[in-house]
Amino acid sequence: MTPGQPVLSARGAVRRFGAQTALAPTDLEVGDAETLALVGPNGAGKSTLLALLAGALEPSEGVVERRVGARVGWVPQRPAHYGRLTARENLELFARLEGEADPARAADRLLAAFELPGDGRASGSLSVGNRQRLNLAIALLGDPHVLLLDEPTASLDPGQRRRLWDRVDALRERGGAIVFATQNADEVERHADRVVALRDGSVVFDGSVADYEREPAIDLFA
Repeated sequence: MTPGQPVLSARGAVRRFGAQTALAPTDLEVGDAETLALVGPNGAGKSTLLALLAGALEPSEGVVERRVGARVGWVPQRPAHYGRLTARENLELFARLEGEADPARAADRLLAAFELPGDGRASGSLSVGNRQRLNLAIALLGDPHVLLLDEPTASLDPGQRRRLWDRVDALRERGGAIVFATQNADEVERHADRVVALRDGSVVFDGSVADYEREPAIDLFA
């Protein structure tokens, strides 16, 4: 990979669903070791932008670019695993897809790290918190250079939130980039170094956390 280049970038990226524009033309760059919070009301375009950056959606116009060799982990709001498989089976399957040398060992490591059940229960029968932790564990397979998180703690209790952020912060300390959507002001203050605010599918603010906190909320979200 080439140092200095953004790990992910959107250039004039637009996404439409039929006649509805979910994301207006958007320019965004994400650099190494950066933690970027996407904020805004429901329907602002946060999830759409994350899905474009993840490659789960194609832009209707513009481009989304990934630095050569960069790997991306994505944690959507909804389960991104197979509900009929166990947590272990899901991890082993996705480990093989990510090219892990020893899928069984990778599964063992992540089951322990995220305190996930290793028994025969289908993942679709797990608690909401466990399903979300399984989402994150899958996203961390292959040691991604950037992790995309769509309101990752919305269904977690305080202890689970703390453990999740411990894992995310460890990735950042290794030089990885984090982009997370949230409506939790405390998460922005604690974990972000940059904020991008969206409203009605458009970016209305892009700057530091300190500058964001000085902006009157009525101007951003009225």
